[in-house]
Amino acid sequence: MSHHAQKLVLLERLRALGVRLDGIEEALEAPHSKDWDEMAVEREGEEVLERLGESGKAEIARITAALGRMAQGEYGFCTRCGGEISAERLAVVPEAPLCKGCAAVV
Repeated sequence: MSHHAQKLVLLERLRALGVRLDGIEEALEAPHSKDWDEMAVEREGEEVLERLGESGKAEIARITAALGRMAQGEYGFCTRCGGEISAERLAVVPEAPLCKGCAAVV
């Protein structure tokens, strides 16, 4: 897959994450019912939404970092050892900052 194609994949993923994160923020700001049982369920739901929000934000950070590496001409090279990241790895994890060897050490 070319870097241009991978860039389109990353941009589409960012767009999808933005929609998902907006939905999570809206759900967290929604008015709550007064019933204790319902409030407990809503609190559990909020915790799930917050975790999804954090994981989504972390993925957004990884994707924007990868897009930054593309802009600098450093995409596809390990940020730790400088070696080339395999095309197979980038096809599966296009935002990967580390080669397979360095990722295994982390």
